[in-house]
Amino acid sequence: MQNSTTRKFFQLAYGRVLDLARRVAVTVALGAALCGCVAAEMALDGVSSEPPQISSKIIAEMSKKGMKAESPVLVRIFKQESELEVWKMDGSGRYALLKTYPMCRWSGRLGPKTREGDRQAPEGFYHVTVGMLNPKSQYYVSFNLGYPNRLESALGYTGEALMVHGACSSSGCYALTDQGVGEIYAIVAKALSSGQNHFQVQAYPFRMTPENMALHRSDENLPFWRTLKEGYDAFELTKQQPKVSVCGRRYVFNTAFEGGEPRDPLAACPIPVMQPDPQIMAKIEAEQQKVDAALAEGKVSPVAAYVDGGMHPSFRTLLKKNGPEKLAASISGIKYPVSRPEAALADPFQGVRKRMGAGAISDQSSGD
Repeated sequence: MQNSTTRKFFQLAYGRVLDLARRVAVTVALGAALCGCVAAEMALDGVSSEPPQISSKIIAEMSKKGMKAESPVLVRIFKQESELEVWKMDGSGRYALLKTYPMCRWSGRLGPKTREGDRQAPEGFYHVTVGMLNPKSQYYVSFNLGYPNRLESALGYTGEALMVHGACSSSGCYALTDQGVGEIYAIVAKALSSGQNHFQVQAYPFRMTPENMALHRSDENLPFWRTLKEGYDAFELTKQQPKVSVCGRRYVFNTAFEGGEPRDPLAACPIPVMQPDPQIMAKIEAEQQKVDAALAEGKVSPVAAYVDGGMHPSFRTLLKKNGPEKLAASISGIKYPVSRPEAALADPFQGVRKRMGAGAISDQSSGD
């Protein structure tokens, strides 16, 4: 009887120890994942090793727009609107908008990422190679933006493994649904395997209209955003991928320099030997004048203070209606927790949100 009682005691104690160990393991794993996107990009056991393929529906959409699956791709990201655009080169040799994806979560504030741990999703111009694709991401599939780029590294900015991935959690990344990121992954992977050495990602705080620039006139990042707008306008006006150089502590677009590409991003720019087409330059300067005029109007910005990042209105509606657990389950097979759901419920951009697709320069098509 004593041996039986003793045995039961140790069995119960052992069970409790195992249960405690499991709880500790889960807590440690979750804490590690939440500490940043570096841990989040570790391979997850059980995730299929087969990367997603382009669906027949997307192939049909490409065909309708005069695109081929093998043709080059370009990605644009807009924080304020919580949208990611995929552009493909069509038969004219220009880029056209293939599809716009709502983002479930991005973190931080409007503005560039400058240091590790600031929760900032980056802003700038990035180039993604095939080696930066991750088909075994913990967040389904992902690709690395390549932050910090040459300019950011020279400026001393820190951080790593800033991704576009699945699920609705971010600590510096851009998060979409599994379906959305799977489609994007398949599209960019096909382009890279078909001869495109790298694809460009343009990450913006918002659609770079003069009106949006004026709404953020008091932001300390306005000078940086005016530089980003030069690249934004170059693409909007030509539908060609802008050539991006870095010198003079800034991005410089579609310019060739004496002696080749500038080697030191912090040094003054070398003498330019070829600049953009004069007609395009004139239109870009006209856009700059529109920004100056909008800034001079002095209207009060309706942007409210925000807690942490943003979420597309479609997901915010689901979050309000169903709660974070059901939202997480509906957009990702791994049911990863929504990051900071209380903060995601706040919509500081409600007063400035424009109609879907707004932001193209008026005399040019948006590409859709």
